[in-house]
Amino acid sequence: MTAPAEVERRYNPWLVLIALCLGFFMILLDTTIVNVAIPALATGLNAQLSDLLWILNAYILVYAVLLITAGRIGDLYGPKLLFMSGLVIFTAASAACGFAHSPTQLIVFRVIQGLGGALLTPQTLSVITMIFPPERRGAAFGVWGSVAGVATVAGPVLGGWLVTDYGWRWIFYVNVPIGIIALVMAGIVMPNLKLNRRHRLDVSGVLLSTAALFLIVYGLIEGQSHDWGKVWGPITIVEIVAVGVVMLAAFIYLQWAERHGEPLVPFSIFKDRNFSIMNGVVSAISFGMLGLFLPLTIFLQSVLGLTALQAGLTTAPMSVISMFIAPLAGRYADKIGGKWILSLGVALFAGGMAILLSSSQLGVSRWHLLPGLIVAGFGLGMTFAPLQTIAMRNIEPRMAGAASGLINTTRQLGGVVGSAAVGALLQAQLSSKLGTAATENAGKLPAQYRESFINGFKDAAGSLDVGAGQNAIKLPAGVPASAAHALDAIGKTVFDTGFTNAMRVTLWLPIIVMGVAAVSVTLVRHRRAAGPGASPEPVEDPVPASH
Repeated sequence: MTAPAEVERRYNPWLVLIALCLGFFMILLDTTIVNVAIPALATGLNAQLSDLLWILNAYILVYAVLLITAGRIGDLYGPKLLFMSGLVIFTAASAACGFAHSPTQLIVFRVIQGLGGALLTPQTLSVITMIFPPERRGAAFGVWGSVAGVATVAGPVLGGWLVTDYGWRWIFYVNVPIGIIALVMAGIVMPNLKLNRRHRLDVSGVLLSTAALFLIVYGLIEGQSHDWGKVWGPITIVEIVAVGVVMLAAFIYLQWAERHGEPLVPFSIFKDRNFSIMNGVVSAISFGMLGLFLPLTIFLQSVLGLTALQAGLTTAPMSVISMFIAPLAGRYADKIGGKWILSLGVALFAGGMAILLSSSQLGVSRWHLLPGLIVAGFGLGMTFAPLQTIAMRNIEPRMAGAASGLINTTRQLGGVVGSAAVGALLQAQLSSKLGTAATENAGKLPAQYRESFINGFKDAAGSLDVGAGQNAIKLPAGVPASAAHALDAIGKTVFDTGFTNAMRVTLWLPIIVMGVAAVSVTLVRHRRAAGPGASPEPVEDPVPASH
């Protein structure tokens, strides 16, 4: 068996970290770029709000469902093969997304992107855990976390520039050169690590978890557009979600009971209280991030009238600050432990969102949003490295793939549930707020248009046109020019008022979730003191495969 120190002598772990982070950067870049391009996608593909939710969530759903499986396969065949395979699939799918000509095509290619991302992502944490000793992992995770900050900066800004000057298709084409560079670098510098123990894949667990998660998230995404009623014949949304919950409970029970040999989710990992808590915290952070970006992006472009580039630059301060804070938080997590750093970070992120919510009103400029984004940026930068350090501190190398896949799964599931839940709540609030705003403003219209004007907005929540510069209503043919102008102007007022009020209610959901997470971090156990040079004794060590 070869210890991590020997791996370091044969392979420079910091060069390996660069290759890992480049691939991880591409995954996160794609997510943030797509968010800033929502209005452009709505206009370019004639996509409705429900289509946009699927364009966002189809990728995340497949990504989340397959992360645990990919982590296990990485344990079986080695993380290098899975990492490079994921790069190839993701890069090819990104090019295909750029050629899409309908929402359906784009959703299909986003699914394939999700497959590539799922194969790639667990290998990053797994390899970092194996090649860095425990006392240096915080610094490595700090670099890993700062890459997340860079991606969140580059996504809105680069995406906004590409959408504004070249069109939304280039937000996907940009992944191609990044993917090729990452693939070549991984092939050269990344060690082909193997473990002495071979794992077996729990196929029944994969199928059961996949079906359960799909049904739950499908129900959340499609619920409001079907009024939480029938969707396929006599089958209702509520029944679909209920079946998904039952299947998920059955999956958890079977995994806990270990009835199928080696389980997909080794529940022995959860005996470590810190790892268990961090899974909940990382899920809450993703819930907050994805829950924030969807309504905020629409608010910036469709309500405030900013271009995609201007919207990206508006949110950039949050990402820039988090990028510089993350490495510092990682180093201090190594020295003093990450518990209180993480708790403060999550609390600041939630507080920044609350400040942002209070600033989101009609008539404000983008500069009014800056204080909340700055506070949220400090908080976000203090979460990446301490969270991963606490979660992976006591994980044995033989379980690194499973643990990495699991914590990435909960992170992505938090994003899926956050995006879907916030999307569903936003649509529900829009049904109410748009109708109220339309009723309040209908008196400004000629009498013959008032009833249809009000009813149109009441029924528009799931099919809004939220493209940049749109006012969410489509005028019928034959409307006189004078009336059309009045309808258009008042429609814009109604949309701005209704959407802003709906967003202000909706954003309380991720703020509350983040607040609960901040409190839960206080339950983390402090790091036990160790003697000089002491480190956890691994059950099995990584062995570089012979070349």
